[in-house]
Amino acid sequence: MEVVLLERVAKLGQMGEVVRVKDGYGRNFLLPQGKALRATAANLKRFETERAQLEVRNLDARKDAEAVAARLDGQIFVVIRSAADGGALYGSVTTRDVAEAATAGGFSLDRRQVVLDQPIKELGVHRLTVSLHPEVDATISVNVARSKEEAELQASGRTIQELQAEADAAAAFDIQELFDDIGGAADAENGPEFGPGR
Repeated sequence: MEVVLLERVAKLGQMGEVVRVKDGYGRNFLLPQGKALRATAANLKRFETERAQLEVRNLDARKDAEAVAARLDGQIFVVIRSAADGGALYGSVTTRDVAEAATAGGFSLDRRQVVLDQPIKELGVHRLTVSLHPEVDATISVNVARSKEEAELQASGRTIQELQAEADAAAAFDIQELFDDIGGAADAENGPEFGPGR
């Protein structure tokens, strides 16, 4: 199917270009979303008469998106999820979860604006791109944690694995001290004849 683009579409083309797309993509996405028209003689003529209006509308939408991007860029949103001790999530964080967290944080985002190559399946701070307009992107961070306290620790730059390693090392140190204390007490009870060197 050949279509004429009514706006810039990533990895496809600029406004006004006639491009060939798969029938399903054109019929199910581009046409219903108002991003393109079928490339017929009547539609090409219609596009040329409306081109100036489309360019002005695109410019206004771009300015609005740039204003939102200026406020949104660099924001950190917290998503609380259950996870194993090693940091693997029970489930995953999807674009819908990120959009809901951003909306709760005062920004109106749609899940389709969040660019996520694969679902987030581990605790930690993850950087994501938000596509506010075909020509405007913002970068946000999503802090996935088991609790608010854990999110604050992660925000300070510490990972769950580091915290677990520190807790394990402290526990091992405490156990070693306990055995040293027990060994010292046993030596004191048995007297000097059973001490070291005999």
